[in-house]
Amino acid sequence: MVLNWRLNWKKKVMIGSNKMKSEQQYIDFFQTYRQQIDKPCADGLNALREKAFEAFKAKGFPAYGSEEYQHTNISVLLEPDYGLNINNVPVDVNPQDVFCCDVPNLSTRLFFVVNERFYPNPQSEGKLPESVFSGSLNEFAIKYPEIFLKYYGKQATPDSDDGMTAFNTMFVQDGYVLYVPENVIVEKPIQLINILRGNIDTLVNRRLLIIIEAGAQAKLLVCDHTIDEKPTFAVTQVTEIFVGENAVFDFYELEESSTNTIRLASNHTRQAAGSDVMINGIALTSGHTRNNYNVSLEGEHCETHLYGMVIADREQHIDNYTNIEHKVPNCRSNELFKYVLDDEAIGSFSGRIVVCKDAQKTQAYQTNRNLCVSRESRMFAKPQLVIYADDVKCSHGLTTGQLDETALFYMRSRGIPEAEARMLLKFAFANDVIEGIRLEPLKDRLRLLIEKRFRGELAKCKECRTIPKVN
Repeated sequence: MVLNWRLNWKKKVMIGSNKMKSEQQYIDFFQTYRQQIDKPCADGLNALREKAFEAFKAKGFPAYGSEEYQHTNISVLLEPDYGLNINNVPVDVNPQDVFCCDVPNLSTRLFFVVNERFYPNPQSEGKLPESVFSGSLNEFAIKYPEIFLKYYGKQATPDSDDGMTAFNTMFVQDGYVLYVPENVIVEKPIQLINILRGNIDTLVNRRLLIIIEAGAQAKLLVCDHTIDEKPTFAVTQVTEIFVGENAVFDFYELEESSTNTIRLASNHTRQAAGSDVMINGIALTSGHTRNNYNVSLEGEHCETHLYGMVIADREQHIDNYTNIEHKVPNCRSNELFKYVLDDEAIGSFSGRIVVCKDAQKTQAYQTNRNLCVSRESRMFAKPQLVIYADDVKCSHGLTTGQLDETALFYMRSRGIPEAEARMLLKFAFANDVIEGIRLEPLKDRLRLLIEKRFRGELAKCKECRTIPKVN
């Protein structure tokens, strides 16, 4: 695949030194190629670019070492000379040919995004309720402009974030939309496969927009896979989730990318009264990942379950930041993140729960448990509670340690080999995050994947293959 434009078009530009500021190369690029960026996109996508551009010029990338970005340096990660496919050159891949995912008994509807662009899957078309839209962000903006403008950029606003949402809004040209109208129940889970493919270092900017209207129900599983291991892929992803009154929505993310993949993702969720949301992110294989989870509970009697599991080794780096805001009374949130780190892996967790002044009767619980298997692995954790109401039940807990030597000795004394005993202890440690999943077939499959990951085997679904198409 040959991309049309690369960022080194002005590599000789100097700004105070021999090294170009990371932000400036993107500012210059956007100004020069704005017309090409806009050309294939709907008016709704283009409408926010100027506002995002002004916000990015003012804010730039998040400052490394700041309170929220103590362990992820965005400027360094996005400084290299990446290719951007702004002219919508087709990627040489057919997702139906190179990827197969069939979790037994799950029976999902499969949809694909290759790099940042949606690829239609004829096998899934027409099998959802007629009023449900599951497809291209750009196509949705053209077909349903009023709905699109009502939601796009309203939770992840370009000028209210740390610069990453503005950056994504500047460059995004496509992505994925799931729209479920009022009182529609989607019985079968929907599965979105994000495939990264290319032969040069590539910057991918994709967007997910999820709209679950009042009384509706749906489940979405998003899987990240990298086909080409050698080039570096830097991905910015912004997800906006709107869940209406008394609606129920499950959102699962499974990362199985390459160690050369950089994933910078922001999830912005807004819940109306009586809604029930499950968000569960599991990183099995990755390179450098930063996830931001922002949840706003804006109607009474909301319920939020936010879970995360990280398994990292070698020199992998996984950084999760969460912010749950209880804005009204009588809501409940339960947050659980677990890390298993080996070799020289680095993990970071910063969790923040805010209970606003009028949010009486709030129940908010946050737990972070971490296992450093090797002496070289590192874990940084910072749980936070900010409470402005006086009639609440809130707690947070944090532990970081190594494998229980007493339990290990006991298992070995019963004839279990040391390697097997260590695997079993790590699996038991991770199990309660898996138990939080509300899809039994997915839960069973993840148990197998995590066991294989702890055994050092290739962490792929037995039924998955992500291989180049043989001509």
